[in-house]
Order: sequence, then structure tokens, then C-alpha cells
Amino acid sequence: MGSSTIFDIAPLRKIMQLLGLLFLKIGGWRREGRPPDVPKYVLIAAPHTSNWDFPLTLALVFSFKLKIRWMGKASLFRWPLHGFFRWLGGIPIDRSRANSVVTQSIQSFRERTNLIMVISPEGTREKVACWKTGFYRIAEGAGVPIAIGFLDYVRKAGGFIDLFHPTGDMETDMATIRGFYAGVIGKFPGKSALAVTP
Repeated sequence: MGSSTIFDIAPLRKIMQLLGLLFLKIGGWRREGRPPDVPKYVLIAAPHTSNWDFPLTLALVFSFKLKIRWMGKASLFRWPLHGFFRWLGGIPIDRSRANSVVTQSIQSFRERTNLIMVISPEGTREKVACWKTGFYRIAEGAGVPIAIGFLDYVRKAGGFIDLFHPTGDMETDMATIRGFYAGVIGKFPGKSALAVTP
């Protein structure tokens, strides 16, 4: 994860912040909550039910002046857009190597003094039966908290709900984390997954 991204280019950061705020204002969206005042955390983005989640999340990230890395399916990083998505902080994920992804992500946290890694628990905008647990295993293994990020299309609000510290009891913790999203509605509610299996 050592390649340079748009977040590393100082002259662009202020411009992107203003563009992010403008994008949200034009769309009628508002920000809620504040980014955690900690140097390293996993930021979960949920629910994920639409292609619109990506530009909205980026607009929020820019407006909050965050420097992030995010995980996306490997197919997103094919030519001709592979370089562009990496520049936006993207990390291609091979879903057939889930354990390797968790291990490498934990190592990345250990090697850095500052890192915000954005992960969608649903893993895809398509309908899924349950959340994936990689984000939890990464946070627990790296000893970092989980920031509860959200997009609510009914209220047109997005941002941060809370900061959660894994206890090691994944089943109980997952239920608690899902509870934060009570009343949060994605663009296509029927695609949202609320169940989680270890």
C-alpha cells in the first residue's frame, strides 16, 4: 500500500475538500458526526447498495479532510481505470484469498503510524445474505478501533455514528455494530444485509 494517492498531494487537498462540500450541497446531502481523533482505525461504510455510494463516500471523505485507503473488488482495477482507482486510494482485493487480505491489512496497520482503511461489510452492492467479517478481524488483529460510517438515503445524511473497540467476542460485537445502523436506509433497502455470520 505504498503508492502515492490523491490524498498525498497537498495542493489538491483543499480543492477536493471544496469540491466534496459542493457535491454534497448540490445533492442535498448533509454531514453528521465527526471523524475519530485517533491515528489508525477501520472505517466501515454501510449500507452498500448502489454505485452512488462510492462518489458520496469520497465526497464525505474529502469534506472531512481524511486520508484513506479503501478496498474494492479486483475487477474494478482493470484497464483503463486501474491506475485511477489506485490513485483514489483503492486496494484491489482478490476475494479467493480472504485470509491473505486480512493478514496483509493487519501488517499494514502495524507498519504505519496513521492509517484509515475503509471497508464495506457487505463487500458488494448486490444483495448478500450476511456481512463479511474481514473488517472485524482486521481491526481486532491490528488492535485498532472500528469507526461506524454511514450513508442514509432517506435523510440524505452521511458521516460518523460512533467509534467501537472490538472485545474479541465477535458474535456479540457484530450484533452491537449492526445495532448502530438501526434506521439507516440505503438507496436500495432490499439489497442491504443485516445478518452476520462468523
